[in-house]
Amino acid sequence: MDENKTIKNLMEAFAGESQANRKYLAYSRKAEKEGKLNAAKLFKAASDAETLHALKHFEVAGKVAATADNLKDAVAGETHEYTEMYPDFVKIAEAEGNKAALTSFTYAMKAEEVHAKLYQEALENLDETNEIFYYLCPVCGNIEKARPDKCSICGTPGEKFIEY
Repeated sequence: MDENKTIKNLMEAFAGESQANRKYLAYSRKAEKEGKLNAAKLFKAASDAETLHALKHFEVAGKVAATADNLKDAVAGETHEYTEMYPDFVKIAEAEGNKAALTSFTYAMKAEEVHAKLYQEALENLDETNEIFYYLCPVCGNIEKARPDKCSICGTPGEKFIEY
């Protein structure tokens, strides 16, 4: 048995299950807005099931390391997104005149930069025992360590932020 092929397959399955999770969550939200509550609940349950599959595949592939290593990986991934991936996506969306995609990519790019800094800060303070709360903007994905008056990226009112 080719273990490298199995790891590759686990990662492909992880990617597919992760995408299905988000797709079904989007479908659930749409069905809920349309008042189709049974379909919404089914999509949400399936979304959660896909999450279970994805997490198990990722774990079995040996991709979950010590927290410090996971934080380093997160810093690298977020940094790649805001310095390389999203700037290219923004340029293309601008050139094509796709304002909705431009906004989506710009919000994500700015939020990913914040995420990278927060991961780096968490890495540097890994042994900190005082509890920290994080606040998520439900529109652009920005994360703050204190509830803001409004989101610094998209302007969403701070009272809409979700506390973690």
